[in-house]
Amino acid sequence: QVQLVESGGGLVQAGGSLRLSCTASGNIFRVNAMGWYRQAPGKQRELVATITSSGSRNYADSVKGRFTISRDNAKNSGYLQMNSLKPEDTAVYYCKIAANLGAPGGLWGQGTQVTVSS
Repeated sequence: QVQLVESGGGLVQAGGSLRLSCTASGNIFRVNAMGWYRQAPGKQRELVATITSSGSRNYADSVKGRFTISRDNAKNSGYLQMNSLKPEDTAVYYCKIAANLGAPGGLWGQGTQVTVSS
């Protein structure tokens, strides 16, 4: 069974950077879109960034200019480079891959905690 594993979370001071990784255990990355989502305590999960199989990117307004999503199909991996982090970026970050990220289903990772201190 294919799984997604996220890594790279941690504790960082405001203004700092982190790079999250999402790696699939099987060779399914190439044909699917990938998204990064986050969920803060007491809040709903929200979309952070997406990248299609062809490399088109979209970002939530709250992270535009600070976060960069990328993918390396040869490594079955995707990434989220997060710069100029703010305390409000604190959340559990999840990656998802699917043919259609907006449809039910898809494959989710287990999440990685990002904590930004002020």
